[in-house]
Amino acid sequence: MLASALRPVLLPAAHLAFRPDVHGAAHVPRTGAVILAANHLSVLDSFLIPLMTPRRVSFLAKEEHFRHWPRRTFLTAVDAIPVPRGGFRAAQDALDAALRVLDGGGAFGIHPEGSRSRDGRLYRGRTGVGWLALASGAPVVPVAVQGTEKIQPVGARLPRFGRVTVRFGTPLRFAPPPDGKQARARRAATDQIMDAIAELSGQQRANEYNELSGGPPG
Repeated sequence: MLASALRPVLLPAAHLAFRPDVHGAAHVPRTGAVILAANHLSVLDSFLIPLMTPRRVSFLAKEEHFRHWPRRTFLTAVDAIPVPRGGFRAAQDALDAALRVLDGGGAFGIHPEGSRSRDGRLYRGRTGVGWLALASGAPVVPVAVQGTEKIQPVGARLPRFGRVTVRFGTPLRFAPPPDGKQARARRAATDQIMDAIAELSGQQRANEYNELSGGPPG
């Protein structure tokens, strides 16, 4: 499989190029379903986080990222799942793809903000991550990346050399909600996850959604 073949090459290359400072990787369970919920500052995040995690992690990635090399090579190497943009149907299809990964005992990564933050603030989380946590019963590990926005800013085709930090937090677990309380439980779970990410990242909070989001739900 391409991912298995490329990972041993990409991992030392990432360490050389980005000198990652990784904290709390032991919080990620080595086996079983788990959700990694991360802030989002750069397209590099979905490539870097799986390489810094002690197991394979699948992320959703916008379909257009797979049209150009080297992004296609990088994303394939980290088990990214291509999804189309836009609309409720596309959003639900993305969540269903994520749930299949979790039901198979895999690790799945998601950016609850839905799109990259262009001003460095941490935006309100979209409730797809809460839906996944409650539907799968999987623990959620909050993740914070720092520095990727300088290495590959919005609009940059290729990353620069630099230094990044990746912090993994204590897993969060959520009990199934009572009947009729699902929407409130999804919102509460999402807010708790975002609070944990904020504590790890130290970012200023934004009370609104990132309206630039047009991709998979987060």
